[in-house]
Amino acid sequence: MNASHLALYQFDSCPFCQRVRDSLTRLGVEIELRDIRSNEAHLRELEQATGRRTVPVLRIEAQTGNVRWLPESGDIVEFLEQHFGK
Repeated sequence: MNASHLALYQFDSCPFCQRVRDSLTRLGVEIELRDIRSNEAHLRELEQATGRRTVPVLRIEAQTGNVRWLPESGDIVEFLEQHFGK
């Protein structure tokens, strides 16, 4: 898994988003953070893809170009551990 194919839809004051950001820091993984409160385009992308405004959601783009949207902080942290854990 290449971290450049990941983006986290989130906002700064969300405690569940912070849990995911803490996991990224602990694992030493840098991905694009897409703040849905400061960038309306990111919010629209999230709504269009998931039908919801809830965050965090991890956007995972496969090498084939297929996109998967993974909600829920616990599931995101587990995904990150599986792909980037030591």
